[in-house]
Amino acid sequence: MISVMVVDDHPIWRDGVARDLTENGFDVKATAPDASAAVRIANTVRPDVVLMDLNLGDSSGVDATREITASLPDTRVLVLSASGEHDDVLEAVKAGASGYLMKSASARELVDAVHRTAQGDPVFTAGLAGLVLGEYRRMADAPDGGPPPPKLTERETDVLRLVAKGLTSRQIAERLVLSHRTVENHVQSTLRKLQLHNRVELARYAIEHGLDAE
Repeated sequence: MISVMVVDDHPIWRDGVARDLTENGFDVKATAPDASAAVRIANTVRPDVVLMDLNLGDSSGVDATREITASLPDTRVLVLSASGEHDDVLEAVKAGASGYLMKSASARELVDAVHRTAQGDPVFTAGLAGLVLGEYRRMADAPDGGPPPPKLTERETDVLRLVAKGLTSRQIAERLVLSHRTVENHVQSTLRKLQLHNRVELARYAIEHGLDAE
């Protein structure tokens, strides 16, 4: 069972989302009304997925996302926000969010998004994924004199290339004729080697190194 925490400063919305998730088989470990409570509670209950609003009472959900992903590398943050502003989306992803879903999403879309986030897939409301990848391409064009990248195996590179193209683990497994578990093992191995946290960061790395165009 996937464990979830819901963070939102509107109690009716927060309780409604928690109820919908519980009814769909998720283990809602906790809810939180603000950023400081979110960080404190997340470090106690260690959920698989945190549903994070951005406009919280005491601080920004971006700040809470940054703290949670830094202290809990196995916890993934899925932003659930009413804002579709480009700056909000990019800041959330840069802070470590695995995906960004608008509050206008249906209950079915939300349930699917939480499942996919827990599996490690980047999840974005239609149109927002292109925005994020476009920003990463722009950043990749900037000069960078950093150290050489770690050595990946040929199969890890194949998987990374398909991650950058937006394929899920199951789609990659079908494309490369591998099991879903094998693909996930390659993804986790690549994350460790590159010292990254999620598939969004993997996609950025692939774009920076031109793998998405191959």
